[in-house]
Order: sequence, then structure tokens, then C-alpha cells
Amino acid sequence: MKTSPRGIIEKALAENRAKLLEHEALALVEGYGVPVPGYQLARGPREAAEAAHEIGFPVVLKVVSPDIVHKSDVGGVVVGLDTPEEVEKACTEMLENVKRHVPEARIVGVLVQGMAPRGGLEVVVGGVRDPVFGPAVMFGLGGIFIEVFRDVSFRVSPFARRDAEEMIREVRAYRVLRGVRGQPPRDIEALVDIIMAVQRLMEENPEVKELDLNPVLSYPQGALAVDARVILETRGSQA
Repeated sequence: MKTSPRGIIEKALAENRAKLLEHEALALVEGYGVPVPGYQLARGPREAAEAAHEIGFPVVLKVVSPDIVHKSDVGGVVVGLDTPEEVEKACTEMLENVKRHVPEARIVGVLVQGMAPRGGLEVVVGGVRDPVFGPAVMFGLGGIFIEVFRDVSFRVSPFARRDAEEMIREVRAYRVLRGVRGQPPRDIEALVDIIMAVQRLMEENPEVKELDLNPVLSYPQGALAVDARVILETRGSQA
């Protein structure tokens, strides 16, 4: 039985953690209707293999630790695994690599996540809580568009669905979403659904300080949030 969104936040706050773990962040946004690839938290290689079989192949493995920020730098991410045997072997090697690089890190487990279908266009949806204006939601295209051009738009909550549609149209790279050079147009309504879900999450959970869905993969039909990062406002020091 999955924990409720409020339960996820309250558990982290009770442990004085300012950042949700990967599986917690995915569960939180999923609880608000944001579509995500199938995922499970596994405690070891055998459990990871069983989870991958249930989710369906291919899968990605990511180490889950409150002490590791850049997982790839310590060998904490493995992609493109196609069989239970590959998963079990990769999980064993990954955990050994992580412990060798950061022996003091607390390892909660391994996130087993289904790989998103190819052909998705990367976009970003985020939320931030301004001390004066309150929650605001951001939308932008990912990849070089956000890294080089900072091509994003913002709305302060509350806003209506038509405002979310305007957010998408405002980015300079909107024409890419409409379809260019033989690429199909993307499902704008699915992106609007995610923007509205993020707004509701930020409105209903004042403890959420920052939220990033990056990337969200936009398809001709539907969209998937592959990664989620959630920062909470805690009473004590940052965890």
C-alpha cells in the first residue's frame, strides 16, 4: 500500500530531512496525477531483479542515499538493463562501486525504474515558493534550450488552465513542440495537466520549498516525468 502524499512529506519532516529521496519524490508527484515510469525501491540485488521483472524491461538502476548528490560521479546509475540476471549483477557492482567511492554514505536502497520510451522531447516543469508572492510554477524546454537560452516562463499561483497553456506558448522554443522538420507535434494538453498538478501540489503543501520535474518527456500522446526533486522547508538544519 502506497503512502499518501501528506504522509511522505510528514515522514521526511519528522526525520528533519530537507530533501525527499528519489522514490519519495516520484510517489509525491504521482499522487497528484503526474505520470511517471514504473518504479520500485529495492533493498538489494535479488529484490532489484524481482522488481525489474514486475516493472518490465528495460530498466534503470539508481542508488538511493541522502548523502549522495551526483550519483553518476560515484557509479550510482546504470541504464539499459534487459534481464533479471543483468539487473542483479549490475546492482551488486553498483553498490560495491558506491561504497568504494563514498564509504560513509548511508544507502537506503536502489531505485528500479522502467526506461521511458524513445522519442520524447525534454521539457522541465518546476515549482518554487517565493517569500513574498508565494508558490510559482515554471515551464521550459529542456536540453540546450534551458541550459543555454534559459527559455522558461513563470506563473504565480493561483492561475487557471488557460494560463498554463499561455506559459507553454510563451517559450521561444514553442514551435518545437508544435512539430518541426518532420517531427510530430507534442501533446500540449498532457503538459498542461502536469503544470496544473504541480500548482496544486505547491498550493496544498506549504512545506514544499522547491520542486523540479526534469526531464519531463513530451510525446505525441502523453508525457512522463522521469526524475523528480523535492526540497522541503524544515524546522532545523538542512539535511
